[in-house]
This record gives sequence, structure tokens and C-alpha cells, in this order.
Amino acid sequence: MTALLISGGRVIDPTRGTDGPADVLVDEGRIVAVGHNIPLGPGVARLDASGRVVAPGLVDLHVHFREPGQEHLETIASGATAAAAGGFTAVCAMPNTDPVVDNQAAVGFVVRQAIRAGKARVYPIGCISLGQKGQQLAEFGEMVAAGAVAVSDDTRPVVSSQLMRTALEYAQTFGIPVTDHCEDPSLAQGGVMHEGLVATRLGLKGIPAAAEEVVVARNIVLARLTGGHLHVCHVSTAGAVELIRRAKDLGVRVTAEATPHHLALTDLACEGYQTSAKVRPPLRSAEDRAAIVAGLVDGTIDCIATDHSPQHYDAKEREFDEAAAGVVGLETALPVALAELVKPGHLSLLGLIDRMSTAPARLYGLSGGSLAVGAPADIVIFDPNAAWRPQASDLHSKSANSPFLGREFVGRVDQTLVGGRVVFDRSVKNIDG
Repeated sequence: MTALLISGGRVIDPTRGTDGPADVLVDEGRIVAVGHNIPLGPGVARLDASGRVVAPGLVDLHVHFREPGQEHLETIASGATAAAAGGFTAVCAMPNTDPVVDNQAAVGFVVRQAIRAGKARVYPIGCISLGQKGQQLAEFGEMVAAGAVAVSDDTRPVVSSQLMRTALEYAQTFGIPVTDHCEDPSLAQGGVMHEGLVATRLGLKGIPAAAEEVVVARNIVLARLTGGHLHVCHVSTAGAVELIRRAKDLGVRVTAEATPHHLALTDLACEGYQTSAKVRPPLRSAEDRAAIVAGLVDGTIDCIATDHSPQHYDAKEREFDEAAAGVVGLETALPVALAELVKPGHLSLLGLIDRMSTAPARLYGLSGGSLAVGAPADIVIFDPNAAWRPQASDLHSKSANSPFLGREFVGRVDQTLVGGRVVFDRSVKNIDG
């Protein structure tokens, strides 16, 4: 593996609290030096990062890669390539595939496919329950031994309080979090967007904020009872943010994520029956959006996760009621976050990298999130001043269901390194895995 000197960039590392000009020397897949005027030794390649930001690679705790079963929407290889193009060096793949990832063999399959792809690191998340049926606990130990880093029945909330309690207790044996899509099915039944004035005007059945909040509250009670690590997926309501804030004040082991689309958009994006804005949980009100931003700023919400959810064109191009929910987000997450959090002054660039890299890596005990000497050389290099408008043809994902296509952003990834190897370079059409 060729040693590489990344020189002249603005180096940001939340683990060391540093933000300023520096060079980064990489060798044998690890960071060996960070400092000023590092000499270019024999056999060392140089990458000029002048005018650009050099930071720990981004880490996403919530993606859907669709393999096995729906490879026409996304494969592990195409998803990992899209991740690298978005600056992500590590992602956690949800288990709602076909068949679902609820056993050791299925976890092993994801791990092998990710290694074969050779792009971003892909960490499998195993099911909480067998078949995602919410009845019988899956074998956590075997899945963790095969490489699972968390458990979730995402897209299917855990309805049984007893099962959730048992999962929180059992997961502690293996030091992993239990992550839940918090939604009461009976309250959300038939709903297709946020319950509010926009839904009323469009004549669509809404999903009340309470559908999320009652399950968040129940899970917090169970996390307090068991001492288990609860991670709340894609927080979307002000009430959920406040419940998590109070729980943290009480010392409950609860962490949470928010998506770029819930940071940037409200239910107004659904006007005109725009199915590109149909997601689950739905885009909420302006007040909910403001609460999520505030929660990220004060640490109530620990990190940003994309909930990257590829869907076929035909599944979106239909009546709103019938259209599939979900957006792809890996390649637009960083520019959306820059626009919604850094540009308005809510977070510094150091704070944003913490929420998108260091914090998620720490929450799940993953490789990355640091530029400290000895750390894996998982690095993103991006131009914070590059203006662009994402188009479907720009995306490396197999799907292009995004409400951000055509919108002007400032900030774009140029290179991504995983283990010291360049896995994405915008100046090169393709980097072989």
C-alpha cells in the first residue's frame, strides 16, 4: 500500500478538537502523522488538499442496501459506492432485506459482499425478532459473532413491550444498542404524511406526531428499567426530542439520530402531491423541524443518519397514497447538512463533523471518526465552497428518489479514503475496488 501525504488542507478532527491548516501522513492503512510541513519522503505520494477540508470519514448508522432480494433497487456494492461518493467511510445496513438478516449466515453474507465491493465499510445490523415478526427474539450472540453491530426491526416497530424489554436486557450481554423505528401502528394506520393542515388541504390521511412519541416514551421507560442502550431512529417530532432530552437528564442510556431530510424539509414539501417527499416517518411541521435542529445543537440528538432508502422510479411515480416511502441520501447528506446547520450558524464545521463522523462511530463502537495518530486512515476530503446541483445522473446509487435533485448546494466531496486507500475520487470516473 502506497504511503500518502495529504497536504495543505484544513484539517478538522473532533476527537482532538482541532480545526486548522495541517498535513496528514498515511501509511499502511493508518494515520502516522498530523502536523505542519511534513516532508515528502521517498516513495510517498502527495495529494494536494489546498482549499479543501480534510476530516474523518463520515459514518452513517442507518442505510438500506436492499441486498439480498431487491438488487434492482440497490446492492451492497452500489450502496457502498454511493456511500464513498458522499464521503462516508462506514455505514450500518438495516436488516429488512428479503430474506431478512436475522441469523449468523445472513450477517456473514453482508460482511462478505461488503469486503468484495471494497468501497465503504458496511456493518450489518441484525433483526431484533426472527423474521421481523415481533414475536420471538433472534439470536443476538450468533449475529454479533458474525459481525452485527446492533439490532433493529426497522420499518417494523417493536409492538410488544415485553419483547422490547427482553431485547434491551439481552443486548447488554453483547454490548450492542437496540434501535427502534418508533411508531404506534394503530395510530399511524392508513397515514401517508404528517397529520396537519397540509394533509387536510391535500385530502390525505395523516400520521400524528403522537404515533412516534408514545413509542419513544415507552422505550425510554424500558431502557430506564433495564439499563440497556436504546437508540431512537430518525427522530421527527418536537415531542420526541423533548422526551429524549428529559431521559438523558435522568441518566437513561438513550441515543438518537436525525435525517438530513427532516432537518431540511417540512410537510410543505408534499404540496402538489410530491411523492419525492414521501418518507417514513413523515416530514413534519416547521416547529418539529426547528426542534430537531435545536436537539442536534444541544446534543439531545447525537448524530445525523441518512436512512438511505432506494426506491424504483415506478414506485414513486404514482398517486401519493400508493407511492413508496423513502429517499436516497448518502450523496446529498453532507451538502444538505452544510446548508441547514453550518451556513445558518447552528453548528460549526467542527460540530458538524462530530455529528456525522465521530459521534456515530463512538455510539456503535465502529472504526473511524478520528484523525489521531494510529487511527485507521478513513478520511473524507471535500470542497466546502463548491457549488453544484445534484442530478439523477450524478448519483452512484442504483436509485434516484430524492427531493434534493436540482437544488443548488455548496459543498461537495472530492476524495474518500478507507484504510488509506482512495475508494472515491471525483476527478477519476471509476476507482476499482
